[in-house]
Amino acid sequence: MTAQSSATEPRTITPSSGLALGALGVLAFSLSLPATRVAVHDLDPWFVAFGRAVGAALLAAVYLWLTRAPRPTQSQWRRLSIVALGVVVGFPLFTSLALTTQTSAHGAVVITVLPAMTAVFAVLRAGERPPRPFWLAAATGLLAVVAFVVSTGAARGALSFADLFLLAAVVLCGLGYAEGGALARQLGGARTICWALVLSLPATLAITLISVAAHPPHGGTRSWSGFAYLTVVSMFLGFFAWYAGLARGGVARVGQIQLAQPVLTLLWSALLLNETVTPASLAVALLVLLCVVLTQRTRSA
Repeated sequence: MTAQSSATEPRTITPSSGLALGALGVLAFSLSLPATRVAVHDLDPWFVAFGRAVGAALLAAVYLWLTRAPRPTQSQWRRLSIVALGVVVGFPLFTSLALTTQTSAHGAVVITVLPAMTAVFAVLRAGERPPRPFWLAAATGLLAVVAFVVSTGAARGALSFADLFLLAAVVLCGLGYAEGGALARQLGGARTICWALVLSLPATLAITLISVAAHPPHGGTRSWSGFAYLTVVSMFLGFFAWYAGLARGGVARVGQIQLAQPVLTLLWSALLLNETVTPASLAVALLVLLCVVLTQRTRSA
């Protein structure tokens, strides 16, 4: 077996299995913001962001050893660094920082634009030239999100640091999703996230140790349960399904399933955290979802 092959994801595109795996990944990720909100209530956000990556990297190392996975090529290592920047470091760090002061329901509305951002990076990476309506729909979604965070009381008439953190998380996550989905065609979904986690381990471990020394972790069962979910599901198992789905069904097709993620996150926020989901939040979420649908449809044109 070469580094270009995969024992877990076949090269042939199987749309139905890709959509099913993508839906499973979205379901796993939909709880990430509520779990982060719970974890950072007692735990340092830097520990939450990088500690979960360390725990997931240890699980990844065991998986790679048990499956005797071949080492990636030099070109694949470079691409894995982009995946790591987006989904191992960028998204966990900026969402953890944001959710120390913002609710997960608010965060769900802001990251509604993530599917469009993923599509944008997929288009840019693939060298496609989509028609003007694609960019118009993507820009409309971004403007809707910016208008929402500026007009909310938490933003107090201007973009808060929490909102800027969330927008940065969206950009980096979209990049990591698009690059990882493409690379998973060569390495497989499981190996893509596992190698990205292992590649990041020296940095994530160092920052985790610094965080522990500065702010020794302390918290109740609720906070540690949220941290455990982020480590095992959001940072590890969820990507098995998500990247495998993108590889099998295609980034553009499977990426549409992300449309359900913000709605599910709003639901979890209301059910698990008793957070208020305002009519304005739902309206903005629906508007951005409409824009994302348009980006997906015009992209194929």
